[in-house]
Amino acid sequence: MPINSDDGIREVLSSTRTIALVGASPNPERASHAVMHYMLDRGYRVIPVNPNVKEVLGQKTVASLKDIREPVDMVDVFRRSEAAGPLCDEAIAIGAKSVWLQLGVINEEGARRAEAAGLKVVMDRCPAIDMPRLGMGPPNPHKPKRARK
Repeated sequence: MPINSDDGIREVLSSTRTIALVGASPNPERASHAVMHYMLDRGYRVIPVNPNVKEVLGQKTVASLKDIREPVDMVDVFRRSEAAGPLCDEAIAIGAKSVWLQLGVINEEGARRAEAAGLKVVMDRCPAIDMPRLGMGPPNPHKPKRARK
């Protein structure tokens, strides 16, 4: 069952140092850009995962999770719900400790597989919203200009 309690979310965020952000965008109007900026501001190491760009917010991108050459604590998913299941499997394969599916991203099967493999799963939430709500940081000043449809 995905983590939904404040204590559980706080523990995931507190134990995370390195985040692989799947679907990172260089476009400041995208939510992934705003969240990546916020997490970088909070001192997290964020590895943008996007096969179509070379860099996001000064961080070199990788094409896929399997291209990451360092330990990853959290895989943060900004992709459609259908793509989240295979990404949960990739998170398992690279030895991530948790998978965070962003607002509106729900994949129960992928979440079950990740949990069965020992990963913590947070689903349909946003760390840049939860951190200020839990007193772990200020509100996100990097909010996208418009919501994605």
